[in-house]
Amino acid sequence: MFSRLGGHVLDVSAHCDLPCGVYDPAQARIEAESVKMIIQKVNDSDDPDMKARGLLIKEQRSELVKHHIWVLWTDYFKPPHFEQHPQLHMLVNEATKLAGATGTKGSWDVSKADDLLAKIDEIAEIFAETKKG
Repeated sequence: MFSRLGGHVLDVSAHCDLPCGVYDPAQARIEAESVKMIIQKVNDSDDPDMKARGLLIKEQRSELVKHHIWVLWTDYFKPPHFEQHPQLHMLVNEATKLAGATGTKGSWDVSKADDLLAKIDEIAEIFAETKKG
């Protein structure tokens, strides 16, 4: 519509359509909890349809975990945060790997989901400290 009115359209990408300034590791945690529950339910099921649906949803949710962690890392955390918390880069790396192909996305091991939740909790602790000012 804008191009018809003589305006220019520019494609951009952000965690929302407008940089809103609302960030919270709880988004990643909710998705990771969902992944853990899917793993548990599928592991307890003999239903092939449940397993197929679980696989698809688990992979989607794992990608969302990575997305929410990356948004925090790229958009919220700033150089002073990394200086105060030098382990933050490694935590983000480890968490995204735990949500990736060698973690929950590619495994049915519930301990990987527990490890992912623990990493997200560590990131959340740092996030909470940065919010204190």
